Amino acid sequence: MARNDIRICEKCRHTKVKTLVPKLEKLAPGTEIKIGCKSYCGPCIRNAFIFVNGRYVTAPTEDEAVEKAKKYIRT
Repeated sequence: MARNDIRICEKCRHTKVKTLVPKLEKLAPGTEIKIGCKSYCGPCIRNAFIFVNGRYVTAPTEDEAVEKAKKYIRT
């Protein structure tokens, strides 16, 4: 299994760690999801975001961001 680098911010207004982490764990089993500020505060105020393997994936909702992140997950 290829290693993925997935990071989320616990202060993002458009996502909730409690619901987002399980979705990402299902998407990339065995990946350690890092939680903490990503210094992405401007876009974070407007959209949900996930940092996946070097890319910031943004969308209006958490579910849409997870859907967009799928194409950047290494399997």
